[in-house]
Amino acid sequence: MGIRDSSERPHERLEVWRDAMDLVEAVYRITAAFPDTERFTLTSQMRRAAISVPSNIAEGAARRSTAEYLRFLSMARGSLSELDTQLQIAERLAYIAESPDTTDLINRVFAKLNALIRSIQAKRGD
Repeated sequence: MGIRDSSERPHERLEVWRDAMDLVEAVYRITAAFPDTERFTLTSQMRRAAISVPSNIAEGAARRSTAEYLRFLSMARGSLSELDTQLQIAERLAYIAESPDTTDLINRVFAKLNALIRSIQAKRGD
């Protein structure tokens, strides 16, 4: 790993970000076994969607505006929905068996992301 400041970044304190990082690892492991014909299609799409979740959480946490933070959290939630759909497609195409661990991780990230959004909105008075 490269040289990093020893202080923890704001997003690194968020459980949802840490869970989303675990999800990225899970998606990379799952897609590694996909057929070579999917390398530039479903494999790439799933990896990009997975990466987008913690990336948007991190970018939102770095913003000064609450509205911007919520916008990035909303984008993270959209990417998570996209990934959930792609996982179901991979199951339907029999590229993977039903993956309860990954499904549980997606559900956990969804729940924590929704809770964070609601909490921010409540503080703001939405």
